[in-house]
Amino acid sequence: MRQQHMTFQAIEVGDGADGRWAAYARALWQEMEGLLTDEGRTPDGADRVRTLFGTHMPELVPVLHRLAGQLDRPGAEALLTHAALRPFSQSCTQIGRNGTLLRNYDLRPDQCEGTIVSSCFLRPVIGMQDVLWGLLDGMNDAGLAISLTWGGRSVHGRGFAILIVVRYLLETCDTVDEAVDRLRSLPVAVPQNLTLVDPTKAATVFVGPDIPPTPAPDACAANHQHLPVTDEQERALRTQERLRAIRAAGTDVAAMLKPPLYRPADEQGSRTLYTAHYRPTEGRVTYHWPGESWQQSFGDFTVGSRTVTLGRVAGKS
Repeated sequence: MRQQHMTFQAIEVGDGADGRWAAYARALWQEMEGLLTDEGRTPDGADRVRTLFGTHMPELVPVLHRLAGQLDRPGAEALLTHAALRPFSQSCTQIGRNGTLLRNYDLRPDQCEGTIVSSCFLRPVIGMQDVLWGLLDGMNDAGLAISLTWGGRSVHGRGFAILIVVRYLLETCDTVDEAVDRLRSLPVAVPQNLTLVDPTKAATVFVGPDIPPTPAPDACAANHQHLPVTDEQERALRTQERLRAIRAAGTDVAAMLKPPLYRPADEQGSRTLYTAHYRPTEGRVTYHWPGESWQQSFGDFTVGSRTVTLGRVAGKS
């Protein structure tokens, strides 16, 4: 089994006004700029996505202007709306139960920023950042935690990348019910599954450009939604197998670090990059890899970096 090293970093960016976020974002700009669609590069397209953002995420408009101004790059504001990004998909598994959110994030290492960020754009939020200020998963100071998985369907429409939706919900909502209600007014570009946890409730919701937000049977998800999974999809993603496994395991971190939930590299190079264990009522998250972990919290956030070994299954050398 081929192993690979990946470096994760943890940064604090405050409200985005003091240059720390901009220094981070400028270093990635050339790579990120390639994610902008052709339409988003036109004046009309940029106007459209700015209007969409202002209509659906008005609370974040001042933050958008602040970050785009700090970044000071052509096309920055359009890209930061996350409403003109090329679609992407990832294979992940997640579960919410008893105030805990546990998830595996699976992707090619070169497609993940690997940045844990502590921010205070509108309120304190900690999470795994992607595309400069979107979030793959995270929690806020109210005790709400959210993570995402791809919905497994090749559909694309006008709307937001799910990364900015997770950011928006954590910045503006206190509870699962509030976040689910807010989802009803947010257009989402690609089918995705969101698992949400607060001190008293856990839920998974299917979203996408062609469906209204739809509650899942329980608070866990892999990479399918309401439609049957074909044999070809199952061979490629093992989504039903992983969903059965996580339902049986519950919020057991050890199970997430072993197959079938822990995924070594596939033919495309996608693999489990990290396991995140959120305890939002305590304001704590622990990122796990086989043989290693890194804890962060609102009360004790540690800036720095860790280089970890991917592809090593727990209990095996």
